[in-house]
This record gives sequence, structure tokens and C-alpha cells, in this order.
Amino acid sequence: MYNNSSKKPQKGAGKNKFYQRRKICRFCVDKDLDIDYKNPKALRLFITERGKIIPRRITGTCAKHQRELTVAIKQSRMIALLPFVGKPMY
Repeated sequence: MYNNSSKKPQKGAGKNKFYQRRKICRFCVDKDLDIDYKNPKALRLFITERGKIIPRRITGTCAKHQRELTVAIKQSRMIALLPFVGKPMY
């Protein structure tokens, strides 16, 4: 049996610590940027090619602007400026 005092390296001993820079909300930084449902080019940056809304942990937007983005994307889908689903793969 193994003893706890053995000198074997433990898994995840801190060799490769991963540090990622904190993402900032581009709408908070630049007050001139507007979230508008009539601008599908700007909203397309926040949806995947399959049509899903990208979460804020990936885009870095704050909670307030992510809620506005979600509403704008849904409004834009309802008037057919953005697709509900992406292009078919076949």
C-alpha cells in the first residue's frame, strides 16, 4: 500500500498555471456603441454559426448589457433580420 509521505508528484501540482486576462464589456468601455435590434451585423458577433447566443462568460459583456443583447437578438429574429438557426450543414 502507498504511504502518504511518498515523494511521488501529485496530479495538478501547479506546474502549468493558466492565467487568463479578465474580459471587459465593450459596451461599458465605449459608450457610443448601441445595442439595436435593427443592426444585425453588430448582433451577429454575439451568436454562433448555429444561431445560439454566446454566453457572457465567453464574450465578456456585463450582465446588464448581456440582457439587452439577448432581447435585441430575439427581437431581430422575430422580424427576420437574424435567423433562428444557422445554415444547414448538408
